[in-house]
Amino acid sequence: MAPAQSAEFTRATTDVKKFTKDPSQDDLLQFYAYFKQGTQSPPFADAPQPGMFDLKGKAKYNAWSKVANEGTSATEAQKKYVQLFESLKGPCAYKA
Repeated sequence: MAPAQSAEFTRATTDVKKFTKDPSQDDLLQFYAYFKQGTQSPPFADAPQPGMFDLKGKAKYNAWSKVANEGTSATEAQKKYVQLFESLKGPCAYKA
């Protein structure tokens, strides 16, 4: 069962699309990892590994793996997603 999502997390997942400048690739991978860990959809243990030639999929899987292996809970991941979003509002020119 998926964990409950906080209102701040839900708002940040919607508002991240309002950046007028793209975040760096590293920041995008962090967003992905925190989102996947925060929603547990699917749980990391059940997630299929990407194919050998799927370089983008491997990068995303490895970012999520790092967060999951650090023992980050779903609630923590949601908070970190919101913190990352808030820290990038200025550099990525957030437009409300």
